[in-house]
Amino acid sequence: MIASATPALTVRGLTKSYGVTEDDRPALAPLDLEVPSGQLVALVGHNGSGKTTFMRMLAGLLDPTGGTVEVHGQPRGSIEARAELSYLADQPTFYDDLSLREHLEFVARMHGVSDWTGTAEQLVGALGLTDRFDQLPTTFSRGLRQKAAIAIAFVRPFTLLLVDEPFVGLDEAGKKALLGLFDEAHARGAALVVATHELGFVTRADRLIALSDGEVRYDGAPGDTDVHALVFHA
Repeated sequence: MIASATPALTVRGLTKSYGVTEDDRPALAPLDLEVPSGQLVALVGHNGSGKTTFMRMLAGLLDPTGGTVEVHGQPRGSIEARAELSYLADQPTFYDDLSLREHLEFVARMHGVSDWTGTAEQLVGALGLTDRFDQLPTTFSRGLRQKAAIAIAFVRPFTLLLVDEPFVGLDEAGKKALLGLFDEAHARGAALVVATHELGFVTRADRLIALSDGEVRYDGAPGDTDVHALVFHA
């Protein structure tokens, strides 16, 4: 893992447009920001504000129209960046023929974790998935699929965690387990960017970024603004 004073995440002029003319509003206007190591960022905004577009570009899953993203100084999508970054998507996908145990082993070993069993067992236990360990996640309900995706995201090492709407479909026990995992990662010094509609989560964050129609409307301390008004334009 990279140990450096370089920001965990550096974004310069990042933009995305799906339009065919110059007059079409971009999905994400040019955006600049840095997230230092160890910072927990809450990313909020109404549906269509650009959160998922932004997160997918950070993760290297969507090409930007312009601008750059670096993870600890390494270009997004590079092997070095992928080694540092774990991404928990809003719509998790799984291999059709792999059990949850096999997913966890595959991801752990791909990231150099040979002694993965204990960590995997702790994760599935905390998330209430012990009796699902050898079942196919593709057969799970929405809530169980989300829990499986959480376990997979945390079974590997990372210094930057990107999370898109993680609380959707989770029961209270699942939410409590996920918040505990966030706290542990934060305490280890990882940077976290969590896009969410759960406005109560904002109070746990070090920093709040609010997007509106593809533009940054607020970037600062969570306690210095009315979060509900930012999201719903009250």
